[in-house]
Amino acid sequence: MIETERLRIRSWQDSDREPFAAMGRDPAIMATLGPLMTREQSDAAVDRMLAHQAKHGFCFWALERKADAAFLGFCGLKAEAAAPHLDGEIEAGWRLRHEAWGAGYAREAAIASLAWGFANLPHPRIIAITTPGNVRSWGLMERLGMKRLADGDFDHPGVPDGDPLKPHITYAIDRPKAR
Repeated sequence: MIETERLRIRSWQDSDREPFAAMGRDPAIMATLGPLMTREQSDAAVDRMLAHQAKHGFCFWALERKADAAFLGFCGLKAEAAAPHLDGEIEAGWRLRHEAWGAGYAREAAIASLAWGFANLPHPRIIAITTPGNVRSWGLMERLGMKRLADGDFDHPGVPDGDPLKPHITYAIDRPKAR
């Protein structure tokens, strides 16, 4: 679907399910995302992404390294809000195998996903959300040129009360000005 110098950002395939499930069982990956996922929960997440793709024409797409066709995780866009105050927004998101961290893949994929969004969707901005403790994620948001929204802090409705991952922060990047 989208190609960068080192990556393919593409639709999900059945062969992605096992490596994605392994990511959901990895404590390093899930430390800032929530509890470890069962295979059933992981497959349900893939099914939700496929349904989102069918409904909207985009989703958090599978991420593949071109050099060896290795599944690295996902990156892309989502139209269905995580919280009521985000209704109508397009959310950028990513999740990579921890072995792929630090190689610039998330940034490369996020830049391509944002460019696709601004080229193909009418929205004036794209947002991203994370927990305050997910320094790697909000650090990437800042490197992408996103700014933290002063009124964008919220308690994620899908996270149980009392869970330290309930508080979330929101970043946004505006559509680039036409030249």
